[in-house]
Amino acid sequence: MAMDALMGSIQLVAFNFVPQGWAECNGQLLTIRQYPALFSLLGPQYGGDGRTTFGLPNLSSPVAGLHFVIATLGTFPQR
Repeated sequence: MAMDALMGSIQLVAFNFVPQGWAECNGQLLTIRQYPALFSLLGPQYGGDGRTTFGLPNLSSPVAGLHFVIATLGTFPQR
């Protein structure tokens, strides 16, 4: 699933797990060392210190049983 997605793209999913190569959009902090490419796209705009950590968006589901996920792997979008 992640290899077909643009890194940083967000999808609403109806299953009760987060697929490999994706992370839940719950405001969690990730390390820049582990996800340097994703950090280069998002920066510290959703939290973190911008030196060692950065945050993911915190998106609430519009319907129970659904949740938002963000691609942590995949094709790096061209600017």
